[in-house]
Amino acid sequence: MKLTQEEKDILDSVERGEWRRIPNFEQQAVRYREAAKTMLEKDKRVHIQMTEHDFFYLEKAAAHEGLPYQALITNILHKYVNGLLVEKPVGYGVANSCATE
Repeated sequence: MKLTQEEKDILDSVERGEWRRIPNFEQQAVRYREAAKTMLEKDKRVHIQMTEHDFFYLEKAAAHEGLPYQALITNILHKYVNGLLVEKPVGYGVANSCATE
């Protein structure tokens, strides 16, 4: 296998013992293995129904973010299932911020 110069430099550095394993290597290895596996999984298609009102503001929010609305929905659902979606008090939604525009 032919290596690039950068790869050769890294390999030489490893062979000289200049690299040290991080303290929680096993945990991190599992974490990154799972992340890689998730990224390689096939996408699943879903069909959802929502009100025109919600869809209108979803499209508006997606346009504001420079995303297709499907990507915004995917992002929101990903955050939700990973416990990263933060709830805000009533009045902080896209519909409320767009109402004055």
